[in-house]
Amino acid sequence: MGFKDKVIWITGASSGIGEHLTYALADEGARLILSSRNEKELQRVKDNCQNDCNILILPLDITDFEAMQPAVHKAVEAFGKIDLLINNAGLSQRSLIKETMLAVDRRIMEVNYLGTVAMTKAVLPVMLAQGHGHIAVVSSVMGIIGVPWRSAYAASKHALHGYFDSMRSEMFRDNIKVTILCPGYVRTNVTINALRGDGSRNNQMAEETSKGMDPTFCARKMLRAIEREREETYIGGWELSAIYVKRFTPWLFSYVVKRLRFSAQGMRRR
Repeated sequence: MGFKDKVIWITGASSGIGEHLTYALADEGARLILSSRNEKELQRVKDNCQNDCNILILPLDITDFEAMQPAVHKAVEAFGKIDLLINNAGLSQRSLIKETMLAVDRRIMEVNYLGTVAMTKAVLPVMLAQGHGHIAVVSSVMGIIGVPWRSAYAASKHALHGYFDSMRSEMFRDNIKVTILCPGYVRTNVTINALRGDGSRNNQMAEETSKGMDPTFCARKMLRAIEREREETYIGGWELSAIYVKRFTPWLFSYVVKRLRFSAQGMRRR
């Protein structure tokens, strides 16, 4: 379909994958709505785009469900339609289950799952009225598997797959497409911003993340998957093999992952 002149709303656009999706789409001539909680960083991202005249900054906390409808009204008022929503906002975790407060589990579910659902529900009536739309959801390899120190994060991403697989089966007659994007390790601040068991910020970049995929390359791969209307796609390196090991030899996956627990002291420092 291409992205030129398409109206595309990106959540979590102030950094990481969302930032690089913005640059790639701006280069392709899309009209963009950028949301996150950090208005200053959104402005920085906009200023970095050569073609910034078709970019609307719309600060939004996706856990503020009451703010969704007013935000949608502003977006439609500015551009008249919404062709594509990229649900990218999210929050990661670095803690063992036994050390994680319930408030942290709740916070991660509210951001990653309920926030994404609320955002989608707010935009959906616009897409139904205009007769078309595309919902893209940034999940993770953790949406397919689960490993130590990622329990709440993996749960929230698994939930996205259940919800949006159901949505795809319900909405295809209404010409609403759904694409689930599952990146592996991408070189962003996701592990720095991750929550520890007590709710504090991790403030450290994981070694595997520092060696991960360039976010510009990841963004391009994601956009090609969306353009081709893929239902689900995996983007990454060697870590993607875990998906197939779990699928075809689950006993082997379980054996390996259980032993990751014994090297968790090293993971704590990450």
